[in-house]
Amino acid sequence: MLWLVRAILAFSLSILIAPIRADDLIGQASVVDGDTIEIHSARIRVFGIDAPESDQLCRNEESGLYRCGQKASNALFNFIGRRPVQCIEVDRDRYKRVVSVCNVGGTDIADWLVRNGLALDWPQYSKGGYAEAQTEAKRHERGMWAGSFKEPWVYRACRRSGRKLESCSDD
Repeated sequence: MLWLVRAILAFSLSILIAPIRADDLIGQASVVDGDTIEIHSARIRVFGIDAPESDQLCRNEESGLYRCGQKASNALFNFIGRRPVQCIEVDRDRYKRVVSVCNVGGTDIADWLVRNGLALDWPQYSKGGYAEAQTEAKRHERGMWAGSFKEPWVYRACRRSGRKLESCSDD
C-alpha cells in the first residue's frame, strides 16, 4: 500500500507542473475540516480519504449523537499543532482544490486520520492505500468505529437530495 503512495508521489514530482510550487506547500497549516487544510492561502484536500462533514452526526459507543466531523477537525488541529506540514500535490479535484499527500513530523496525515477512526479510506481514489489503517481502526474500535456512522460520501449525497441533517446522519 505504501508503494501506491510512493508511486503517486514519484509520478507527481516527475510530470506534474502545478501553479503552486512544491516549496509553497510546506508551512504552517490551518485546518478547514477533517480532510482539508490550508497552507499559504492554498486550500489542500488530503489525498485518498474522506472525513465526516463538519455538521455530520455519528453515534458513540453509548449510542449518543456527536459531531464526528467536528471531532475529526479538532483532532487534526491538535495533531498538527504548530508543526510545519509538507504536502505534495497529486491531483486537482472538481473544485480545483489541490489534492495532496501531506505529512507532519514524518507521519502521513491521511494514514493518521484513518488509523484513529477519524476518516475513512476512500478506495475510489486511494485504491485501498489506507485499507490496512482502516482495518486496524475498526478492529480496535477507534473513533467512529466505536459507534456507528454513515460514510461521508453517503451523507453528502443525502444532503444534496434535500434531506435534513438528522435524517442523513446515523440512524
